[in-house]
Amino acid sequence: MNILITGTPGVGKTTVLNRVKDEIESRGYDVGGIYSPEIKENGERIGFAIKDLNTGRNGILSRVNGNGPRVGKYKVNLKDLEEIGISAVEKALTGADFIIIDEIAPMELKSPKFSRVVEKALDSEISVLAVIHKRSNHPFILKVKNRDDVVVFEVKRENRGVLDREILEALEMDS
Repeated sequence: MNILITGTPGVGKTTVLNRVKDEIESRGYDVGGIYSPEIKENGERIGFAIKDLNTGRNGILSRVNGNGPRVGKYKVNLKDLEEIGISAVEKALTGADFIIIDEIAPMELKSPKFSRVVEKALDSEISVLAVIHKRSNHPFILKVKNRDDVVVFEVKRENRGVLDREILEALEMDS
């Protein structure tokens, strides 16, 4: 089973994903994949980092003043996305119990190689937990949302405090 977490910007999607990841790890499971925290300067978001959850290797996914394809006000760093992000997911496919992808969104989809590794992960026997854009009409995101082996959870202000438990129940990991 693959789990997709969606919701409006800033509602807490990554927070819910991290709580699920932490609980899975506390039970002794190996988690691999990527995390993409905000990069802030003087309190303002100027981009996103990309981190390999297994090795801790960090890079830049996008920056306001970066180089690469543009998505909104950000420019995507395809080099770090592919060298860190794709390799983290590929590595998780060879030994992790769960694969975390934060997130599948227009920035990451600027790399066709990223789309292919996400599809490979979703097709694998390993459960994928991913954050996905809610309103995107990108064909790949629509395809992923409509897979038979995917369950979509929407984070809302009302449920964000308990959604991690619902996801763990869906994964049959409830205590």
